[in-house]
Amino acid sequence: MEYEFEGRTEKEAIDRAAEELGLEKDDFDVEILETHKNGLFKKGFVRIRVHTGNTNFQPNAYQDSDGNTAQKTERVSKGSSGSGNIAVFGEPEPQNDFEVKMTGFASGLIERMGYPGKVTVLFREKHKLGLKIESEHSSILIGKKGKNLDALQLLLNIYAGRLDREDVRVILDTENYRIRREESLVRLAYNVAEKVRESRGSILLEPMNPFDRWLIHTTLNDINDVETKSEGEGLYKQVRVFYRGLR
Repeated sequence: MEYEFEGRTEKEAIDRAAEELGLEKDDFDVEILETHKNGLFKKGFVRIRVHTGNTNFQPNAYQDSDGNTAQKTERVSKGSSGSGNIAVFGEPEPQNDFEVKMTGFASGLIERMGYPGKVTVLFREKHKLGLKIESEHSSILIGKKGKNLDALQLLLNIYAGRLDREDVRVILDTENYRIRREESLVRLAYNVAEKVRESRGSILLEPMNPFDRWLIHTTLNDINDVETKSEGEGLYKQVRVFYRGLR
């Protein structure tokens, strides 16, 4: 489910979301929709969209960004993906029934696609489980701009929900694509910001998933004369980077 919140800073908006939804900050994903920095005649402003990723989550009395009243609920945690205090990085083989099912589902999925490989556990956190694919077909499984990998990851999270584990977010990676993609996007953000500052105009980036857009927003958040805004509909929106004072 999705909710929108506003604040003077990104931290204030996220804190407000956590308080009003009754969730821990690690229990939801944040998409930055719009950000404006403090200026001489205006205060800072940040608008975010929160994705709970849990269709069974229902809220306790709070107002959304449009002033509509919703119902607030207590969230019952089902615990972490592992048992007890477990290291973030450690044993790559599945350590419990949930991990066995998730790695087995992922292996079967890519095998049925015709691109078999081995799936192991990359990391374990309280509400996250990282899986890694080792395959000679990694480039195909990643796809253009990571869209195939994102689609596979979405299917894994849907399957986790069917196992009654909506509290765990599954992250899928192969060939360290996620890290390489982050580094590439950070470089892109700074390069685009420099072009915008020189031209005093704006540049509209390619459609990106919520995490990639969040990375662009946060990378440029501390550059005083550059602002960012998400545009479009659906999952893959575009980020516009524009010179401050242009609008």
